[in-house]
Amino acid sequence: MQTKLAKKLGIDFPMFAFTHCRDVVAAVSNAGGFGVLGAVGFTPNQLRMELDWLDEHTNGKPYGVDVIIPNKYQGQDEKDPEKLKALIAAAIPQGHRDFAEELLDQHGVPRLPKGQEVADRLTMTEATSGPLVDIALEHENVKLIANALGTPPPDIIKQIQDAGRMVGALCGKPQHAKKHVEAGLDFIIAQGGEGGGHTGEIGSSVLWPEVVDVAGDIPVIAAGGIGSGRQMYSALAAGAQGVWAGSIWLTVAEANSTPLERELLLAATSSDTVRSKSFTGKDVRSLKNEWTDAWDAGNNPKSLGAPLQMMAVSNALKRIRRYPDAAKDVTFVPCGQIVGRMNQTMGARELLVEIVEEYLDTHEMMTNIMPSID
Repeated sequence: MQTKLAKKLGIDFPMFAFTHCRDVVAAVSNAGGFGVLGAVGFTPNQLRMELDWLDEHTNGKPYGVDVIIPNKYQGQDEKDPEKLKALIAAAIPQGHRDFAEELLDQHGVPRLPKGQEVADRLTMTEATSGPLVDIALEHENVKLIANALGTPPPDIIKQIQDAGRMVGALCGKPQHAKKHVEAGLDFIIAQGGEGGGHTGEIGSSVLWPEVVDVAGDIPVIAAGGIGSGRQMYSALAAGAQGVWAGSIWLTVAEANSTPLERELLLAATSSDTVRSKSFTGKDVRSLKNEWTDAWDAGNNPKSLGAPLQMMAVSNALKRIRRYPDAAKDVTFVPCGQIVGRMNQTMGARELLVEIVEEYLDTHEMMTNIMPSID
């Protein structure tokens, strides 16, 4: 399983584990894979603490960081975070904020105590993600940085490459991959529509070989619906040099998923997800529930673009996190269609070993059905 990319990064298995949990990053990297920490929810100081902890718990093994800088968003020419936040806040219709709060009222989710309402928080912009890149590059074991939405800005690409690290980005269409190639990225993550979180609509089995053809010599990492050795084998057979999995780590023993999130994930089937803009303003695959149904109904407010939508619902999201039991039917649980396989809890290392063993079994099966050339 030593692809060129795996050799370059010094890892045993070309399994890239995207997660917001540092314990999962450490477990996967220590087991021979490559953990990638999703940084979008952190402030710069919080990210520095997380990465300092990872440096202490990964035994010199490499890992990565994932940030979100959309290719297009309202106000993107404004580089000052406070000015941009004010600009975005002023553009949000009050009706969208009210709809989010009233939707939770209808489901019996308590209001936050007076004075504890969340202040508008800006995310998913160059102004907020740029400092996260700065922090990541302070840590020598961070060997790659990925951008989850579009080609990173040219100055960010140069900054990362000048620091001797690899920079790449996700794509959901071949034309997006072409832009990554033209920008000189070091790797491309081709994520099929089955994937969780921000994702497109083209299926993995169609997307992967198309992006491999566009990428040429640039290594492609396949994502979208990967949770088994058979799926990993399929991705490498399509020309990918690694696989990028996120959802499957949400229910491992080390994951920091809440008890409610685990309950919902373990009970869900592969048909229980939906792509919706109702949380971030970009299409996100998550568990389908009464929140996504309400926002996506034709007679209700239409979700705003990024980063307006996430700011518009930020107080509602805090209510959901504060009162999880009351918010069971409206909680935000990003995950892919692979959730149908996620029906038990095991350690991250155990899961990685299980995937690798099934990959090897699949390879043996494929070898045995090949005709003899004697």
